[in-house]
Formats: sequence, C-alpha cells, structure tokens
Amino acid sequence: MTATPLAMKACGLLGQSPTVIQGHVIAMFLPSLFTGSLIQRFGILPILLMGHACFALAFLTALSGIEIMNFSVALIALGLGWNFCFVGGSTLLTKVHTEAEKGRVQGLNEFIVFATTATASLSAGVILEHFGWRLVNQSAFVMLVIAAGVTILWGLAGLRKPAAQ
Repeated sequence: MTATPLAMKACGLLGQSPTVIQGHVIAMFLPSLFTGSLIQRFGILPILLMGHACFALAFLTALSGIEIMNFSVALIALGLGWNFCFVGGSTLLTKVHTEAEKGRVQGLNEFIVFATTATASLSAGVILEHFGWRLVNQSAFVMLVIAAGVTILWGLAGLRKPAAQ
C-alpha cells in the first residue's frame, strides 16, 4: 500500500491517490464488523485462504496495468485480504495458546506484525525506486505464496489430527 501513491505519481495519477488509499483503508477496517461472524460460520482456515485469494487478486490486478482502475481494485482487494488474514490470524492465536500464554503471545505477535509491516513498507519504496512497480508486486506475490503454503500446510496438519473428545 505504501508504494502505491509513489507508483501513481510516476503514472501521472497522483491527484487520484487519496481516493484509492481511502478505498483501501475502508476495505481494511469495515469488514471487521462481520469478519468474526464469518470465522464462526466457516472457520479460520477458509477465511485465511479467502484473505490469500484477495491478496492474489490484488497483485494480479496491479500487475495487469497502471490505470486508476488497476490501482483501485488492487488496493481494495489488498485491504480485504489484510482484514481476513489479520483477524483470522489473531483469532487463531487465541485458539492455540493457553490463557497464561495469550497476553505475551499477542504482544509478541503485534510486535512481529508491525515490525514486518514497517520493513515491507520501506522495502517496497526501495524496490519501487530502483526496480519499478512490477517487481514490487512480484515480490509481494512471492511472500504470498510462502504465507499461503504455510496456511495450507497448517490446515492439512489440522485435518489429520483426531477430533478431541
């Protein structure tokens, strides 16, 4: 998200970037009103995978062109993906740790998430400056493949475990 206004400026679309960023922020937070209900209804794994699918849509859309519609759809899909993965991941933390561990684990998780986000934001700017918008999105896609792979492996491991009685 942080490299988008810079990429839009390079494409002559800087004046429209506030609207694109606004759509992204709405897509990040508005679904929180119902993401918890979706997790209760469908489970954590499907919501995480839906988040990954939204990320894939975002990166594919961004790679398919540099028009205002590409930036808009990509950032809205990115926001939805972030919401589903962040809320799903936070919910997962509460399911896999004891009451005594939850506070420390949540704090460590928040630190890791935001440190990684800061690093990714800075990296995106550097990659954009030196290599272009295409590589920003291709790099993000590589990270997505890793995250989706880990999620799928976790889901498969969970399916093999016998049900608790």
